Amino acid sequence: MQLSPTRRGARLARLLTTAHLGHWGLPTEAAAHIVAELAANAAAHGRVPGRDFRLSLTVSDTSRLRIELTDTRADRLPVPDTPGPYAESGRGLLIVEALADRWGVTEGPVPRKTVWAELDPVP
Repeated sequence: MQLSPTRRGARLARLLTTAHLGHWGLPTEAAAHIVAELAANAAAHGRVPGRDFRLSLTVSDTSRLRIELTDTRADRLPVPDTPGPYAESGRGLLIVEALADRWGVTEGPVPRKTVWAELDPVP
């Protein structure tokens, strides 16, 4: 799914994720939070005028969900931060780290980067 790197695009990414996973009969809550954080980061930090971000949701044979969000700012790799207790932002990747079983970044092809997260099936 290709979406605009705006707050509206980030919101749509979350809504589409919930709709797709619900249709597939998969849990939606953790994935929706992860997509919301990654899409918000793409809109805030990965935005290049005229270039969208791409959201991909795939389910493996073992029911592992892989979320991939690709933007065109490979020069800005995400790094979890420890914000101060009164900071109003900066916790997105900490949320992703807490909810995902694994997450990371794949660089390329230039100028792209893909931030991904995986959720193992719930037993």
